Amino acid sequence: MTSRRALHVSTLAALALAAFAHERVAAAHTVGLSSGEYRVLGKVLYGDLGMASRELARWLPALDTDHDGLIGADELAAGHDAVARALLAGITVVADGKPCPGALDRATALEAEGGVAFQVRYACPEVPERVTMAFPLLDGLASGHRHMARVYRAGKAQVKVLDREHATWTLDGAAAPPRAATLATAWSMIKLGVEHILTGWDHLLFLLGLIIVGGSLRSLVGVVSAFTVAHSITLALAATGVFAPSPRLVEPAIALSIAYVGVENFFVEDASRRWRITFPFGLIHGFGFAGALREIGLPHGQVPVALVSFNLGVELGQLGVLAVALPLVMAARRAPAFGTRGVRGVSSAIAVAGAVLFVVRLVAAG
Repeated sequence: MTSRRALHVSTLAALALAAFAHERVAAAHTVGLSSGEYRVLGKVLYGDLGMASRELARWLPALDTDHDGLIGADELAAGHDAVARALLAGITVVADGKPCPGALDRATALEAEGGVAFQVRYACPEVPERVTMAFPLLDGLASGHRHMARVYRAGKAQVKVLDREHATWTLDGAAAPPRAATLATAWSMIKLGVEHILTGWDHLLFLLGLIIVGGSLRSLVGVVSAFTVAHSITLALAATGVFAPSPRLVEPAIALSIAYVGVENFFVEDASRRWRITFPFGLIHGFGFAGALREIGLPHGQVPVALVSFNLGVELGQLGVLAVALPLVMAARRAPAFGTRGVRGVSSAIAVAGAVLFVVRLVAAG
């Protein structure tokens, strides 16, 4: 393949990726997850719910009047009645066989976090002994969406992770052992972390840019380890609320990191020292991962388990990708043509895709 043809192919590949990015940029790091903290006090069940603004926009697209894929405070206020109808039809409560009418007390746009929060209230005819909560709203959300629910009743907390196949929860006063509830939450978040990295195509593109130039196994492990340690640090800082820059800054910065790696591949002579640049870029990518958790407004009690488990899932997913990709890259590099023109062609595509994605995200952020 000539250099001109390689550049042509790589440019077409980058433009195809950019077209995909244009469709998906608004949902770059959204996790299919929502949270709910419920309390049974006398005859009333109170609930505090959180989800990503993007999830609400996909569930109720009529609310998104400016078509930016997000629901702002003004849009949420204007669509309050529609939100109330959908939410109360999407979460139903039955106490001892009798329905508990619901009401939406408050809907708040958490614009800094990219999320929305709701306060709901269900008034039951009598003080309930047996409560059944159903979540048909899960049918209107992404197929893999999970709802992390925690119910406080008579001083006891019960936890359950619900999805489309398990959308009903009956509470009869017998709380599950705390360890079992914690393990269930942790396992669900690990799976979510794996899914997130496998569908996080911008992060995968960055990793491809790092490994495509080859190098010794030791240098590649150092590069990936630096990236892993760095994004773990910022994921923890942001998800716990210590420090979290705006996604309007983070998302374009991630795109720039992709473009930079693609360009740098033309000049890398010693891959053993590349960890010095992957570490600061890993810090940026970690904020991208963290934004996914911040959007749903997890209650403080759920943050530690969710954070550790989600990060573990991300690392497992990343290791799985590398376990497949590294042998393929190393085998491809044994071919002389790929070791020169092939690497340059792939790197060109990565650089162009990162640059185009940067522009797309910058426009979306503006």
